[in-house]
Amino acid sequence: MTIDFSNFSISDISPETDFEIKVLAFLEEWLSNSQKVKVQTSGSTGAPKIFEVEKERMRHSAKMTCDILGLKERDSSLLCLPVEYISGKMMVVRAIERKLILFVKTPSSKPITDLTENIDFCAMSPLQVENSLDKLHLIKNLIIGGAAVSESLKNKIAQKLIHSTTQSHIFETYGMSETLSHIALKEIYPSAKDYFTALNGVELSLDERNCLQISAPQLNPELIKTNDLVEIKQVNESANDKLHFKFLGRIDNVINSAGLKIYPEELENLVKKEISNDVVFLGVKNQLLGQKLVLAIEGEENEIVKKQLEKIIYPTKNHRPKETIFIELFPRIPNGKIDRKTLEKLVKKDKG
Repeated sequence: MTIDFSNFSISDISPETDFEIKVLAFLEEWLSNSQKVKVQTSGSTGAPKIFEVEKERMRHSAKMTCDILGLKERDSSLLCLPVEYISGKMMVVRAIERKLILFVKTPSSKPITDLTENIDFCAMSPLQVENSLDKLHLIKNLIIGGAAVSESLKNKIAQKLIHSTTQSHIFETYGMSETLSHIALKEIYPSAKDYFTALNGVELSLDERNCLQISAPQLNPELIKTNDLVEIKQVNESANDKLHFKFLGRIDNVINSAGLKIYPEELENLVKKEISNDVVFLGVKNQLLGQKLVLAIEGEENEIVKKQLEKIIYPTKNHRPKETIFIELFPRIPNGKIDRKTLEKLVKKDKG
C-alpha cells in the first residue's frame, strides 16, 4: 500500500493486509476530532502500558526529525515498524506533516528484501537492519532505534556501503515513548560518531546519580528523568553547549564487583567487535566479590567463538568475566529486545 500525503484522501485507501488495516485505523484516529491518540509502550523498561499523547506534540516531534534530515514534500518514506508503538505512529505522522509518499510494508525481520527503488527515509530496528544490509544503499536517510546498535552491526554497515556510490546517511537514535520517539541522533555512516546530538528544542542535564534528564517542552511538559548513565560533552563552551552525550548504560544494570562499578553495555559493545552473537554481561551474587561478572552468549558453544573471545582486551583484569556461559536463545520482550531480568533469573537458576 502506498499513500501520497501531498494529495491525500482517506477514502482512497483500500487496505489488503492486517497491518494496512491497522495503519488505516490510526489514520482515522489521527484525523478525528480528538486532540489525543493512544500509544502503547514497548515494555522494555517496565510493564507495557497505554497512555494518551497530544497530537500537537507529535507534530512538533515530526517537524524536528524532518527538519534535521532535510525531508521535503513528496520525498519517499517507508513504514516497516508496528503502528501500535510510537516508532510506527511517528513514521506515519512525519509523512502526514511533511506530505511525504509513504510505502507501507508489513513489519518483519526482513522488511525490504523486495525493495528495488530508492527511498528517502526509513526507520528500522537493529535486527531489521542486520537482515537488510544488501539493500541499505537504496535508503538515503535511515534511523535505527528500539535497541542499541552493536559495534558488530556498525562494522557490517560500513563494510557494505563503503565501496558503493550511495549517498546514504545512517543514524542511531536515542529516545523513548515519553519523548515521542527520538530526541537525539548519532551518525553511524558515513562517519562514525561517539556522541549523540540532541535535536533542536531539547535541553539535557544530569541528576545527582549522573543519569540523563531531558527537557523538551514541545514534546513533554514534564522534566523527563531517565535511568540512563551518560557523559555530557560540551563542544562549544562559550555557548554553554550541552547537546552532546555518550550513553554509558542503565543504572539498574550496573554491576558492583569487588567494589568496581561495571557498565555491562560498554563491555557488550567491546565483545561485539569480535563476535556476532548477542551477548549480555550479568552480575551474579557472590560472597567474596559481591557480584561475580558473568558473560552470557546467545547460541551453541563452539571453539570459534571461544577463540574470538581470547582476542578481547578488557579495560582491567576486573572487567574480564569470571565465567562465560552459552544459552541457545535469550528471552526477549515483544519488540525484540533482550529481556535482561528473565535472562538473569535463568543464569542464577543455572548457577544453582
